[in-house]
Order: sequence, then structure tokens, then C-alpha cells
Amino acid sequence: MKPSVFSRSVVRSNTTALTLVLALLAAGCTTLKQCAYEGFNRDQWQQPERVIEALQIRPGERIADLGSGSGYFTFRLAKAAGPNGKVYAVDIDRDLNEALAARAKKESFANIEVILAKPDDPLLPSADVDLIFTSNTYHHLQDRVRYFANLKKYLRPGGRIAIIDFNQKAWLEGLLRHYTPSDLIQREMEQAGYVVGREFDFLEKQSFLVFAPRQP
Repeated sequence: MKPSVFSRSVVRSNTTALTLVLALLAAGCTTLKQCAYEGFNRDQWQQPERVIEALQIRPGERIADLGSGSGYFTFRLAKAAGPNGKVYAVDIDRDLNEALAARAKKESFANIEVILAKPDDPLLPSADVDLIFTSNTYHHLQDRVRYFANLKKYLRPGGRIAIIDFNQKAWLEGLLRHYTPSDLIQREMEQAGYVVGREFDFLEKQSFLVFAPRQP
């Protein structure tokens, strides 16, 4: 059966979108990278307010936003933590970090500290972080078991790690292989020394899991 005109149009549209994203990322321009990382209609599928609500952040908490990028979640986390809290915006992209720092200064977010990380270590300055949060970054990390096992040294007692990543329902990310199945995340985090505390299912094309270090 030959594909219909409609299906060919959808394929062309999806291919054009994919080409655009790749071009933006390859361009190296900070503004273009910010646009690419934000995604298309992100507020609709990311449901950031509901994500923040689910995290149950208390005022004064210290939070690390791993893979902070353009700050999509960083500023929301900073608002939730309040002026007495702290958010470490952690990324390996110097240009995005500088843009985020400039925005934080412009908008008077004194509780945001930007950190230029290493690929294998976020280089957090303290060992009293209440929440390590990462969105759409897990699939980029190398040797994830070792990476997250190393993160335990930054968590305070009772600290937790929240991971949001794309699943197989995300067509574009699926084409790029920028996703991680939920069961693989759970298996790797178990190997790294964590147990699942909560699992949320309200994100259609992403998994949302919260982990705590396994107690001896």
C-alpha cells in the first residue's frame, strides 16, 4: 500500500522539525541552543507547575538542577526554594551557563549559583543538597551507574534524586535515541545504590522517578 498524501506530509513535517533541531544545536549560538533545548510547546507537554508541585519542595531547601541548560526548571526551582534556599544550576555548556547567570542577575535571583560541571561530576560545592533534579539529561550521561553512585556524597541525610527523561512515546527523541526506558533508569539507579521512592505518570512522553539512597 502506498503512503497517503497526508502521511507523506507528516513525514516531511517531522523530518523538517528534526533537521531544524539538529541545525540549531550545530550552530553553536547560545540563543539558538536555548530555543532548541526549550523544545516545541514545552509548557504543554512538560507541565512544569505540576512537576514542581509533585516535588514538594520546602522553603530553604538546597537543590541542584543537573543539565540546567537555559534555566527552564532552574528559575521555577528557585522560586519554590525561596530566598533562604539555594539552587545550583549545573551544566557543562559554558555559554548557556553565562546566559543563565546573566538572567538570574537581571531578574534578581540571588539564590541561584551557576556551576560549570565536568561530564563525570557536577562539582557541587557542598554535601548538604536536599534534592538533585535532572530533566531530559539522563540519556546524555556516560557511565550513569558510576555517575549517580558518586552523587551520594553531595546529598544530605534524607536527600533525594528526581529524574525526568523521555520515553519511547516521544517521536523526535526516539528518532534521535534521546530517551531512556523507565525500567532501565530504575535498574541503573538500583545498581548505583538507590531505591525508588515515588513514580509519577502524568507526563505523557516522559518518565518521572524519585529515588533515595539505599540505607545500609
